[in-house]
Amino acid sequence: GEGSVEGYHESLIRWAQMLPKSPPVAIFNTGVMPKVKPYYPGPDTVEYYYPPDTQLVRHYANYGFNAFYMKSAFLNGGHNYDAEPFDRFGWGYVGDGYHNCTRYGELEEDETRKSSLGVVMRNWHPGPLAFQLTSDAFTYVYTQAILKSLDLIEKEIKSGKDPRQKWSASKRPKQTKNDLPTPLFCNPEYCVVNEVPSCLNYELPTYGIPGARVIGPNETLNPYRGQTQNWNIWQGTPGIWDSVGKQDTSFFKSHPNTDIVCSHLNACGGMTSTDKAGDTVVFRLPKMEVGLVVICGCCGKQVAKQMFMENLNIEISYNSVPIRRGGWDLWPNNKCVRVMKRFGMG
Repeated sequence: GEGSVEGYHESLIRWAQMLPKSPPVAIFNTGVMPKVKPYYPGPDTVEYYYPPDTQLVRHYANYGFNAFYMKSAFLNGGHNYDAEPFDRFGWGYVGDGYHNCTRYGELEEDETRKSSLGVVMRNWHPGPLAFQLTSDAFTYVYTQAILKSLDLIEKEIKSGKDPRQKWSASKRPKQTKNDLPTPLFCNPEYCVVNEVPSCLNYELPTYGIPGARVIGPNETLNPYRGQTQNWNIWQGTPGIWDSVGKQDTSFFKSHPNTDIVCSHLNACGGMTSTDKAGDTVVFRLPKMEVGLVVICGCCGKQVAKQMFMENLNIEISYNSVPIRRGGWDLWPNNKCVRVMKRFGMG
């Protein structure tokens, strides 16, 4: 349902299929895959409860959806983790019971670096050894898919047909909401729509069409022309060592071309006002089917309550009509506020 993890997963699966290239979605979970459980609705009847991700895999198998549970993969290898007096999945532990280092770290001469490459879980994020297992699993799955695809292509060629006539991406029809099965978990009002939702944000890198845009203070469509509108776009410039661990920093600082090896494009971004005495920013929204409008704040994961819900100095309007504050709620997380659930109400 609304707000559930499986609901968000399903929405992503459906919306991804409606994109031009219909990319398949894969969910990566660091935990253990829930088991299929039998239940007995009658004295001579047995049925089975399938966990949400399993239900989604069965429901969207034709669209390439898959779910991977990392810890289950370790357990399936046969190592008896329960017999050990320590937790190999605790933060910072080296060695997964099968290996003590990644393949690319086996010849590493720096022992501190080599030990770092054998960490299973950095914290709640996997370390190098667990990521190696994960990348191997995904590589195996998609390599198998490629081999099966080549078999199908070869079959077409041997039968005297041009495989491009059957599978060319340029001729693949765009998926619509009517092409997809009835949803299991997501809110149909939001996930069964004609167009994929859009998002305007200023983080880097960002891909796709933003949908909404800021209307300039002097544009004809701006209903507040002449009023204070001093909002500026900002984008962070993170240092090369931001969010890099001490061991990795020490190792890579001694290497040439460090800026090439370690730099990345990720940067936060947003809008901020330069005027504290009252300021307005106007967004032109895209064509919408439902009327869902969500605004997110920076910087932090819990900022929406103070920044929006409890901030009496902010007013949000739709078509110049103030949206009733009582209709706002934190959604889909505590970083964002949903100011409109649908057309006609806040």
